[in-house]
Amino acid sequence: MLVVSGLVVKVAGREVLSGIDLEVRSGEVHIVMGPNGAGKSTLAHVLMGRAGYEVVAGSVALDGVDLLELPTWLRAQAGLFLAMQDPVEVPGVGMSDMLGESFCAGGSANALEGFERLAGEMIEAEANRLGLDESIWRRSLNVELSGGERKKSETVQLGVLKPLFSVLDEIDSGLDVDAVRLVAKRVEQATDEWGMGVIAITHYRRLLKELAADRVHVLMDGVIASSGGPELAEEVEECGYDAVRRL
Repeated sequence: MLVVSGLVVKVAGREVLSGIDLEVRSGEVHIVMGPNGAGKSTLAHVLMGRAGYEVVAGSVALDGVDLLELPTWLRAQAGLFLAMQDPVEVPGVGMSDMLGESFCAGGSANALEGFERLAGEMIEAEANRLGLDESIWRRSLNVELSGGERKKSETVQLGVLKPLFSVLDEIDSGLDVDAVRLVAKRVEQATDEWGMGVIAITHYRRLLKELAADRVHVLMDGVIASSGGPELAEEVEECGYDAVRRL
């Protein structure tokens, strides 16, 4: 279980999150929606340990492990994965190199050697599921990829690393209708294949058409203003966030 309790966060002295409470169990999909500037990406960055965010109060625990006490790489080793809103280019570092180092950091002396034998096969299989060129594993990470291809690249990494919990920061942004379907389907499969829990941040209900949500949360003014089932996303789309604020 991933448990966020009373999380209060400041950025440059300004309070952005004012007490976030969220519990996600293995295999569950939680959708987080909200207007621009509500703190959605801040939540994602704080969970993963990005610098520049001051945690004033609260806790984040993954299966009882206090993530806030860990550097980013140890949070990843604990089983947390972040698909970034704007994946960066890393010239000179191939996807297989990056994923190989991730496996090696897991603690097994033979992890990297074993991964090298399977790297091409594993990455190509995931790339095929998403309609990406199989040669992506031999290329520098995200270099010369379109915005949509970068989101697919993040999803390939998720499929290979098999994290316990994934935070998807606008994974549907930049994707066409067919690509949203492919990415959402892969994430949905992961919830069944190894019980991955998901926090998916999005602006649009279209993601929910492909990714079955257990809970939908509306984050506004630094707090979760409302929570409910998938019907809450429909209400937001039809009536806007002000209607949710008045509830």
